Amino acid sequence: MTKKEILFDEAMLQLENIVRQLEQGDVPLESAIELYQKGMELSKLCSDKLQKAEKQLVTFMDENKDDAGAINE
Repeated sequence: MTKKEILFDEAMLQLENIVRQLEQGDVPLESAIELYQKGMELSKLCSDKLQKAEKQLVTFMDENKDDAGAINE
């Protein structure tokens, strides 16, 4: 079974919620560890999505650089 893919915005909201909970400091140790682990997973997921988006933009810009140059000439 595959997990439903989490959108970047959803992951960021979840991550922000986890940070708020941990910053309050009234979370039991076991729960804090679980929240921390989930936060690290979400952080990696967000980072991966940002890197993928950056690569897509660079590729798009490189592909269209030649077209833009031809229009300006």
